[in-house]
Order: sequence, then C-alpha cells, then structure tokens
Amino acid sequence: MTMLKVGIAGYGVVGKRRKACIESHPDMKVVAVCDQTFADEGVFPDGMRYVRNYSRLLEENLDVLIVCLSNDVAADATIAGLESGLHVFCEKPPGRDLEDIARVIRCERQHPGLKLMYGFNHRHHESVQEALQLIRSGQLGRIINMRGVYGKSKLITFNQPDWRTKREMAGGGVLLDQGIHMVDLMRLFAGEFTQVHSFISNSHWGYDVEDNAYALMQTADGVVGMLNSSATQWRHRFHLDINLQRGSIVLGGILSGSKSYGAETLSVVLADPDSDMGDPKEQTTRYNRDPSWDEELRWFAKSILEDAPIESGSSDDAFRTMKLVYQIYHADPVWREKFKIPDPASVVP
Repeated sequence: MTMLKVGIAGYGVVGKRRKACIESHPDMKVVAVCDQTFADEGVFPDGMRYVRNYSRLLEENLDVLIVCLSNDVAADATIAGLESGLHVFCEKPPGRDLEDIARVIRCERQHPGLKLMYGFNHRHHESVQEALQLIRSGQLGRIINMRGVYGKSKLITFNQPDWRTKREMAGGGVLLDQGIHMVDLMRLFAGEFTQVHSFISNSHWGYDVEDNAYALMQTADGVVGMLNSSATQWRHRFHLDINLQRGSIVLGGILSGSKSYGAETLSVVLADPDSDMGDPKEQTTRYNRDPSWDEELRWFAKSILEDAPIESGSSDDAFRTMKLVYQIYHADPVWREKFKIPDPASVVP
C-alpha cells in the first residue's frame, strides 16, 4: 500500500497535534513542516525537514498538504497545495470570509482527481456520532428545535496567538473561531437554515471582532435553532439540546485538549407527556476518549487511497457552514453596516 508523504503548513499547537495523529496512522508519514517561527531551514533528528513558509514546503516531495495556518492565509495555502497536485486537509475555518472558501472551490473544480477535506473535528466525537445515528433512525421522530451554547471566558485562551483578535487576519471573533463548530453541528443534525435573526456584540472585550453572537434560525421545514457563541462564558461550556417529537437528545460537555468543557456526555430522554409529568426517563452515557482528530485523518487517508468521495467535511460542507456563519453576521443590521458584511447570497463558488 502507498505511504502518503505529508507536509504540515503551520507547526504550532494544532500542527503538532496533527503530526501526532499521523504518527499512529500506518499509511501516512510527515516528511516536512513549515512555520514562520523557525529561524532557518534544516532537519530534525527524526529526519523530518523544516522550512519557514508554505511556498518552500511545496517544493518538498509530498502527496498531502495539511494546512494549520491563520485564517488570512489558509485559503491561499490550500489553493497553492491543490495547484501543486496535492491532496489537502485544511483546519477550520476555511478562511477569513465566505469568498475565501468560494475561491478554493473554484480551484478544486480544476483538479477533480484531488481530495480536499476540512477539519470540523466535532463531527467525529463519539457523542455526536451516536446522536446523529439516533436522529437518523427516526426512533424519536423529527427534530422540533435545538438550543446550543458554546462559550469560553475570553477570545484568547490556552496561549493562542493574538491574531484571533485582529479582524484583518481572523475575519471574525468567537463565532468564526469556536462557534462555527456548533453552527456546523446544527446543520449536520437539522439541515440548512433559511431564516436567520441575530444580535452580534463586541461590547465587553472591545476588539473589532465579536465576543458574543446570538442567533435565532429556522429551516424550510420548520426546525428552529437557537445559538449563543460567547467569549464571556466564564465557566467554559458546550451544550446542545435537541428536542424531537418523542424525546430529547442532550449533548453536554466536549472532550478537548484543555479539558475545561467538562465531561462529554450524551443524554437520551424518552418522553411520554401523558404519564411522566415532565420528568421522563433519561439515560446518560459518559465518554472517556476523544477519537475525533484521528478519525478525521483516517477518513481523509481512506478517501485518497480508495479514491472515494469526502463524505463529511467536504468543501461543500465548509461553504455551507461558513455561509450560515455569515448569514448570522449579516442578519444584525448594526454589525452588517459597521463592518460592511456583504449578503452571503451574493457569494457563489
């Protein structure tokens, strides 16, 4: 079987974590990395080369490029990788704005033999996968509504770089950086939201990116989603209530490197309004591992080696999730005017 030679663009916290995942994969090997923090070029003791920028990285003998760069260059690096004949895996978000991912898709169409996948790793958590299976089974009926909160205590946590607070580099704040995961999960569970109302605020931290986004959304078939993406959630929180015709699914906590979002749990509520008096049976499963990072790369490698479609985390998924994020930005008239947010409907890949 072919050993896929991998280059990682951006060798910070996320790049190093991706390398650790690849080390446990039998069909992938990291041969080179780049990061602007390197003083020069050279070779690590394990034989892996290092260079300072992705242009030099693309001169290496690679099959795959993994993009772990800041939002302002992620799309350009992805396009450069595709144009160099490489399969590309890019971390979320796919760029600073919707036009960035549209540019990537236009390039992708010119290279139909290459695979492009985006890193929405929350899709691959065990609790999320089991919730999705239960919803698709129809056991609890159709979804009525969803209420999601994903929040942290400030915009820069866990020694992240401060570019995340600069609009010209990041494109957005907590919604684009973290809340995009909740937006993506709501799409995954309920489909596309066609009506969006919102309030966007940067009144607490005072940066030119949002520290809170509040959204009320509805799909064409009537599913309502309520979302708060927050950088003023003093106790870190991930929580998603999914209410269906015959019960509820509650995702509480999420396993992460910081371990600050609490235990990851999935609670299944079996409702019988005629007899349970609002206190129905509930079964909770607690998870003790996070396979999501490994699972993403396993599926990516599988799609390359078997020439199979990207089933989850495709460029279409990335575009639709980014579109919903920008629908939320655009729906607040004050935010829209302040930052000249274009109508997402005007952006076509």
